[in-house]
Amino acid sequence: MTVQHAKGASPPASGGDDARAVYDTLTDDLLYDPAVGRATMMGYPCIRLAGRFVASYDAKLGGLVVKLPRERVLQLIEDGTGEPFAPAGKIFREWIAIPIVDRDQWHTLLAEAVDFARKGLAE
Repeated sequence: MTVQHAKGASPPASGGDDARAVYDTLTDDLLYDPAVGRATMMGYPCIRLAGRFVASYDAKLGGLVVKLPRERVLQLIEDGTGEPFAPAGKIFREWIAIPIVDRDQWHTLLAEAVDFARKGLAE
C-alpha cells in the first residue's frame, strides 16, 4: 500500500512506515496528560482519554482515525480531507479516517479529538 502525502509535501525518508512514525510522535506528545494512555482498538494502536477512545492508527489505511463530533466528521468528508471509518462495512458516525499524511493536520485533528473526549467526560 502506498502512503499518500499532503500535496506539495516531500515524503519522509523512512518509506512506508512514515505514517505510523508520525502517529507515534504526535500521540507521544499527548502522554504528558496522565488521563491519556495507549491502548488498542480492534487490534490497532489507539489513544484513550480517561477510558474514552480518542484516535487510532489504521495500518490497512496507513492513516489516522479520530473520533470527532458527527458534524465535523461530515464536514471533513465533504471537503475531501477524510473518508468514513467503516471497519467491516459498518460506518462509525463519529469517526473519520484521514488517509493523507499531513503532520500539521493530524496534530490539529488529534487536539480536536482530545477536546471532544474531554467534553464527553463532563456530560
